[in-house]
Amino acid sequence: MLKRYDIITFGDACVDLILRGDDVAPRFGQAEKIIAEYELAMGGSCCIFAAQAAKLGLKTALLGRVGGDAFGHLILDELQSAGVETRFVTVDKNLKTGLTAHLAQGDDRAMLTHLGALNTLTPDDVTDELLASAAHLHYGSLYLHTGLLPHWIQILARAKRRGLSVSLDTNWDPSESWDTDLTAASPHLDILLPNEQEAIHLSRQNDLEAAMQTLRRQVPILAVKLGADGAAAFHGEAAYAQAVQAADVGGDGIGAGDSFDAGFVAGWLDGLPIESCLSIACQCGRAVAGRVGGTAGQLPRRAIPELQAVTPISRRSP
Repeated sequence: MLKRYDIITFGDACVDLILRGDDVAPRFGQAEKIIAEYELAMGGSCCIFAAQAAKLGLKTALLGRVGGDAFGHLILDELQSAGVETRFVTVDKNLKTGLTAHLAQGDDRAMLTHLGALNTLTPDDVTDELLASAAHLHYGSLYLHTGLLPHWIQILARAKRRGLSVSLDTNWDPSESWDTDLTAASPHLDILLPNEQEAIHLSRQNDLEAAMQTLRRQVPILAVKLGADGAAAFHGEAAYAQAVQAADVGGDGIGAGDSFDAGFVAGWLDGLPIESCLSIACQCGRAVAGRVGGTAGQLPRRAIPELQAVTPISRRSP
């Protein structure tokens, strides 16, 4: 059956206010400090994922909610510019759009988030009609979607019953409890996409190697982001490693993991081997890591050699 969308995702819609400098640590006591630079850009793991997936030629739709403010319009404009379907994004004038302030200093950053409308989706918003319209569900920002969190495994099960494949990137748990029943979710997952610290916490292991060995037994495909060390993937008994060249100087790393996710899923949906999916993912992640903000460095499909010989699934005959 031909689906209207290749991918749907649940938008953690927010803006990123990125404050950059050699010393951006605030000092209380009404002390004022001067910083070198700032940027304002669309944020949100799933929003950044959706923008990259659309730029890679996938018909992508996002379900979410923004406030009736300038930040909400910024998000809608950027999603639409990237080619993402936004008909399922509600503008609620009674809410503020979510915002994350990034204090970026050298290779590190701290984040302060006001959720606003970001976490207001409920299971009632995830309709059967929406699920049936897509071939794949990407579930990200698990812990920030607090309105969905008590029901997230049931949502995955509903998607699988309707024939969708499913990828999951939990992202960081702000409570640091990592109270996630990954074992119960595993039958409904095709791809798990943590970074190295998330993998350790999700597996409840003490080191990365043990974490990867644990998680690879729980999901069909595991792809782990290793920052400057590239990435690793596991599929059955096979293991793959992908090195990556250093990102261009001056970037902040925001959204690199989300574009990695989109690149991996795009390759997988196009039927490419795992090693090719990993290569595409690293190309997407590296390009974003070398720029400021989560979308400025995102790659179009034409920039990725592995995708050139493949017809995008949106354009194939049923």
